[in-house]
Amino acid sequence: MLIRPAAAAALLMLLSGAGCATTTTSNTARTATEQLLISNAIDQSLDKVDFSAFAGQRVFLDDKYVDGVDKNYLLGSIRHRIVYHGGFVAPAADQADILLEARSGGIGTDQSETFYGLPEVVIPGMITIPELKFITRTSQRGMAKIAFVALDAKSRNILGQGGTSLAMADANNWSVLGIGPFKSGTVKDEVSASVVSGQYNPNSGLPRSVVFGQPTVSSEPYRLTGHGSDQ
Repeated sequence: MLIRPAAAAALLMLLSGAGCATTTTSNTARTATEQLLISNAIDQSLDKVDFSAFAGQRVFLDDKYVDGVDKNYLLGSIRHRIVYHGGFVAPAADQADILLEARSGGIGTDQSETFYGLPEVVIPGMITIPELKFITRTSQRGMAKIAFVALDAKSRNILGQGGTSLAMADANNWSVLGIGPFKSGTVKDEVSASVVSGQYNPNSGLPRSVVFGQPTVSSEPYRLTGHGSDQ
């Protein structure tokens, strides 16, 4: 059977078109790794704070000294821990037993890159030996320094010593002779454990370094507002 040139060309175009596909992808302005580094560091830092003294107390969270990246996640995490330990988040300072002042000393990320190998060697007028990397490591770190002071809402006396809590999360990528990356760090551990078991606590057993005192127990506590709780 003889196939005419025009028919052959049409068949070729049809087959070529059937095998082509274009996929459009996009990325968020901030990478997921960066956001997980910061939230992981915040979680670790708050795990060192003992919120149990707020049980049964109405607590007003003063956030005017909190600034920086992911402020909302930090404040939401503090509120969560207050109610988790039996406290109540007061909607205003004049309706509270405790004034809890939080402040951020540094919340952010940084990055460094190191390699093991041979640097570039230039012999003037002769030859240039290019850089040779045997092992490359790119490391990102998220850090969160958070401080607290608690005051009696009526007397303005300090309750306990308060204090600061500092924690760091990391995400490392290793490449060996161009093969990789091989990942390590707390972010990888968190993601891997969550995928496998559905839950993860990266800081169980860490010492608590921020403590508060406790005033007189309230008879009419104010619960967390905005989530269907009583006010």
